[in-house]
Amino acid sequence: MPEYPIFNCKNSDDVVKAVREHKIELVQFWFVDVLGTLKSFQVLPGELEAAFEEGMGFDGSSLEGFCRIEESDMIAIPDPATFQLVTWRQTSAPIARMFCDILEPNGTPFAGDSRHCLKRNLQAAASKGYSFYVGPELEFFLFESSTSPKPLDAGGYFDAPPLDLAGDIRREIISCLRSMGIPVEYGHHEVAPSQHELALRYTDALKMADTAITYRVVVKEIARQNGCYATFMPKPLYGENGSGMHVHQSLFKNGRNLFYDADGDHHLSREAKSYIAGLLTHCKEFTAITNQWVNSYKRLVPGFEAPTNIAWARRNRSTLVRVPMYKPGKEAATRVELRSPDPACNPYLTFACMLAAGLKGIEENYVLSAPVEEDIYNMTSGDRRARGIESLPGSLEKALEAMEGSTLIREALGEHIFTKFLANKHIEWDQYRSQVTNYELERYLPRL
Repeated sequence: MPEYPIFNCKNSDDVVKAVREHKIELVQFWFVDVLGTLKSFQVLPGELEAAFEEGMGFDGSSLEGFCRIEESDMIAIPDPATFQLVTWRQTSAPIARMFCDILEPNGTPFAGDSRHCLKRNLQAAASKGYSFYVGPELEFFLFESSTSPKPLDAGGYFDAPPLDLAGDIRREIISCLRSMGIPVEYGHHEVAPSQHELALRYTDALKMADTAITYRVVVKEIARQNGCYATFMPKPLYGENGSGMHVHQSLFKNGRNLFYDADGDHHLSREAKSYIAGLLTHCKEFTAITNQWVNSYKRLVPGFEAPTNIAWARRNRSTLVRVPMYKPGKEAATRVELRSPDPACNPYLTFACMLAAGLKGIEENYVLSAPVEEDIYNMTSGDRRARGIESLPGSLEKALEAMEGSTLIREALGEHIFTKFLANKHIEWDQYRSQVTNYELERYLPRL
């Protein structure tokens, strides 16, 4: 891939100058709906100055979870710090993109804007002196097409060629991300056939949410250019591991990792323990956000490395929360890993809810239970009950029930997103549960 400039724009003047100097033909304005689906429209260079000053108007009533038709006018204001070239489709006429914040016509932030939701939660954390950093691991599958979930290889975890046949595709994805200023630590084949993962270097949560959206686009586009189809569907193959988005997270205060304590148990501070306790206490309430699709719960079943048990540990991957021990005792590496989210979530809302739950644990001084280092998958239900180990919701319906009763998640999302999200997901569940599946026809029709 050719070398492309990486921009570090601070303001609108920097963007206008970059567009002029690099002869950029169009600038895509990006934002997401309440489900995290990317929306975009293209702006000509001559309109950029007005877009920064006044925003660009659009009809919000046609977007999922935005607004009713009688209040449809919305304004998109581009964020100059997110300006980068769209490097997977460059020709002689370059194209760039910027993420946008969505405003009401009177200039106030739109309550249904996922990006603003995360910003609001980050500002609440900042008022207490905290900075929130995350490093997600988004897994994906490569198939022959969107209508044929046929794997391209039979490789497994960390396999090399010839078992791994997508090394060149991963290399192109990494190169494209790096050319957009997105650092990737490494990439590898995952456990299931034709399943892959790239580890993104941790950064502040808002930048990472933008990055996660960009990552999903780049993966799909590079796959398409290579004649295959990339999917972030949590569980596309029966009998194989599904795709997760393990989220490594930490809080910093005054430039120091708040989770680290050289003298603490496992080098964890009091705040880290209470933060973990917050995640464990409220995880049922935010599961509908971190795992928002009917298909998400086909992944969250025992036996496929997906966390279903509400417990924490250090090295045990059968728990919901893990404290990685790759570099024990190193302050910068001390972090918490939440293993339940999947890569088809809305990252803005997911990061907002995780932060809200963790901060609640710190504020209320939640007491952390003992770590569970045994393999929970091999425990009997009686053993788990005796240890006080509960399970995540087993379906979207159960997850919605837990979310509906949560004051914490209602406050984290805001009334608009909370209500719109629930309404959308209740419709999805009703449509799903009324379907007659091939499983039912094959199992019941011949005998009933």
